[in-house]
Amino acid sequence: MTSREDWFLPPRNFMGLSEDYANYERARVLVLPVPYDSTTSYKSGAREGPQAILDASQQLEWFDHELERETVEVGIHTLAEVAPVMAGPETMVARVYGIARDLVASEKLLVTLGGEHSLSSSLVLAFLDQHPDLTVLHIDAHADMRDLYEETPYSHACVARRISELCPIVQAGIRSLSKEEWDYMQGDPNITTFFAEQHPLSTEEMERLIAALGPKVYVTIDVDSLDPSIVPGVGTPEPGGLGWYEIVRLLRTVSQRCRILGFDVMEYCPPQGNTAGAFSVAKLAYKLMGYATHPWPEGVGQGLPHTDSP
Repeated sequence: MTSREDWFLPPRNFMGLSEDYANYERARVLVLPVPYDSTTSYKSGAREGPQAILDASQQLEWFDHELERETVEVGIHTLAEVAPVMAGPETMVARVYGIARDLVASEKLLVTLGGEHSLSSSLVLAFLDQHPDLTVLHIDAHADMRDLYEETPYSHACVARRISELCPIVQAGIRSLSKEEWDYMQGDPNITTFFAEQHPLSTEEMERLIAALGPKVYVTIDVDSLDPSIVPGVGTPEPGGLGWYEIVRLLRTVSQRCRILGFDVMEYCPPQGNTAGAFSVAKLAYKLMGYATHPWPEGVGQGLPHTDSP
């Protein structure tokens, strides 16, 4: 026998959660969708990524057998979509910064779903206001270290350069960059890079990566960092890339050794791929929510406090 609740489709929030799990006050995780792709330079469509990820997330299992718990127990609240500003990318970056600054002050885990990657610099800046000792883990196929691209310093191709001007940045999965970017990266001690061919990282390389990060970390993920067989729908595809278990191992290790304050998942472009990509991106976001909020054993990890109910 069904109840009246079964007469309606689930809310179009992350995981399709009821108010019991999605209430803002009780939630430890905030999901901020930002449907924007003004500076995309190859294939547009990332503005449709956030809603595609939210819809796909409704098919995820709540239980994570690796963590032996249902991550939704910590509470996951999905915020309203950020309205795009088409006056220019600098204006949009400023808008996202203003929104994120207030959300960071809540001390909840802020998870941003993009949308193009240019917005990540505004998110990092918002966290730096509260945590000046922040470091950034940048997982991407592209170095994104151009000073200007298509006459703007706020292009998706410049986002890591802007971040490196703010704080130390560690890059993983890189497999495409220009000579200009290569030269800049060689001369900046704030930048540590692990190229895609170095993955899976050896124990020594993983220790070097962790050492380059501080105790407080923001993670920015361009989903073209993954092999195209996992997520084919991206705006700027590159052959090769990280496998599913490679990126999961990396994120788990970082969450065990550092405190992840927030993260973003950017550049998913549903018109350019099949629906399997949306599910993979949604699962990656849920996996990292679990890692970042997991009550790791004493002396391991700095995750947000865990509660047994939302």
